[in-house]
Amino acid sequence: MIPNSIEAARRLLSWYDRHRRDLPWRAKPGETADPYRVWLSEIMLQQTTVPAAAPYFRSFTERWPTVRDLADAPLDDVLVAWAGLGYYARARNLHKCARVVADAHGGQFPGDEAALLDLPGIGAYTAAAITSIAFDRKATVVDGNVERVIARIFAVEEPLPNGKPTLRRLAATLTPDFRPGDYAQAMMDLGATICTPRKPKCMLCPWAEYCEARAAGIAESLPRKAAKAEKPTRRGVAYWLLNPEGAVLLRRRAEEGLLGGMAEVPSTAWGPELPGEAAVAAQQPFPARWRRLPGLVRHTFTHFHLELEVVAAKAGPDWQRADGNWVPVDRLGDQALPSVMVKVVRHALATV
Repeated sequence: MIPNSIEAARRLLSWYDRHRRDLPWRAKPGETADPYRVWLSEIMLQQTTVPAAAPYFRSFTERWPTVRDLADAPLDDVLVAWAGLGYYARARNLHKCARVVADAHGGQFPGDEAALLDLPGIGAYTAAAITSIAFDRKATVVDGNVERVIARIFAVEEPLPNGKPTLRRLAATLTPDFRPGDYAQAMMDLGATICTPRKPKCMLCPWAEYCEARAAGIAESLPRKAAKAEKPTRRGVAYWLLNPEGAVLLRRRAEEGLLGGMAEVPSTAWGPELPGEAAVAAQQPFPARWRRLPGLVRHTFTHFHLELEVVAAKAGPDWQRADGNWVPVDRLGDQALPSVMVKVVRHALATV
């Protein structure tokens, strides 16, 4: 049990001053944090690990060093630069948010948590993170790492996600008035490096003596999680169409919905059953003689698994009538192709 939250915060901050991680978006000791870099990193880190996000962060900040630069960039360029990070609605909201900040806020992020929540793509966690880290104002920042620390410190056995409000309430009781930005990052670092999901390094933890779960011998089992429903599998067919010049037909997905606004190898609708020959013919992007390629392309989204067969064909002399864009094979890397479509391209190139 933590008898004194102020003393606990000081102890954690002392640990952080010695062991803080060196991250590309993190201000050095004594430096003032850049709200743009904090915001960009937090959006990238949603559903993404630090090692995966770091090269994208470096690329974005080299190409678009300020929020105005990002706002002025074409959306397609942002989507291409984002390709591979997944959850592409984040990229669209990133661009939309940059434009709002540039146009409505004079290129400066608001320092108020409520005002940040009004910006596209910014939720409670991101608003709190920007408020505390970028503006050093008190805000309770609770990500997955912090949830794990709090669940163990207070031995909260209520499974997630139902236990989230309890964890947030308890986290708020520990958030200090002093050094709130450093404290938020210290909590993240504690969860990422010490209070890890498996085999937590309790002997190195600055809060070990406070930890109720450690005392009860249940630290590694927390936080508990409700059983996940089994993911369904959807199936479809992708159309690999080459014109006489060797270019591939791509089209843009609808702006709303899964992979919205991204480029794709045209495909049928995705449903529980693999489309039959009649459905494949009815949904073809261009009349051609299609042949099925061996094998399947498999990909997993947050809520379902996907299996795609690939059919291939060559377009006839009227290929310019096709609805979409013809892209040379050696220029496919310049397109905003999501990971599942990169798999389709690789499969087609390997089997055609």
